[in-house]
Amino acid sequence: MQGPGKVRVVSLTNPIPGPDAPLKAALRYGVIGLAVLVVLSVAIASAVAGLSGLWGALLGAAIGGGFILTTAAVVLFGAKLPPSTAGLVMLVSWVGKLLVAMIVIAVLQRFDFYDRMALFLTVVGSLLVVLGAETYGVLRQKVPYVNVPTDRSDSPSAQQ
Repeated sequence: MQGPGKVRVVSLTNPIPGPDAPLKAALRYGVIGLAVLVVLSVAIASAVAGLSGLWGALLGAAIGGGFILTTAAVVLFGAKLPPSTAGLVMLVSWVGKLLVAMIVIAVLQRFDFYDRMALFLTVVGSLLVVLGAETYGVLRQKVPYVNVPTDRSDSPSAQQ
């Protein structure tokens, strides 16, 4: 019961997550997964292919990780928009990401300062790791939901 002089206690250790908590968790876990992959792929590719392996791993992580993390960020942003606008934003971002990826790959074809195998393996690895980490982040969240009856005759006050 609240009133003047009463103190309301709010638990900060176990707050109720908002509806966008799964998307935020997906983004957070995706970034963590990408960071771990970057460290591992740079170490392995540098050991195997030298400086060109380092560049291949860095470029691969930027292309693959950026592609997937952009999707999670756009979905998080689009969740606050009206459905038709959110759909348009998703479509435009997908086409834009695809065009940027194709342009980056076309430009990189002209150069040979990076190891192509390291680039390929890191792109594939980043797609798998970031998607897996995002899925783990979403599944780990416990978001409460409520089913609101559509028929008012189901309510306890209507049955009396």
